[in-house]
Amino acid sequence: MNTFNLVYDIVAKIPKGKVTTYGALARQVGINPRVVGFALHVNQNPDRVPCHRVVNAKGMISSGFAFGGPDGQKRLLLKEGVKLDANGVIDLNKYGYFLF
Repeated sequence: MNTFNLVYDIVAKIPKGKVTTYGALARQVGINPRVVGFALHVNQNPDRVPCHRVVNAKGMISSGFAFGGPDGQKRLLLKEGVKLDANGVIDLNKYGYFLF
């Protein structure tokens, strides 16, 4: 299994209404967080691999989200019940998923 597939398998396990970070995924796979970002950017199956559930270390959505931009990512997260504060930050203590 290649590195991207490892990333995809982990992301596929993130429950609805939860998020994780690029850094947490990178540590799990043993790669740089930027590689995680690239893998998710070229994700060919967003229905199986819900890359909208991956945010930065501060709990902010990605400005380069490949499936509808940041508004698309925000819309998908809100639909799953994930709330963002007035500054666009997700409470990782409440919504974070780090049990891979």
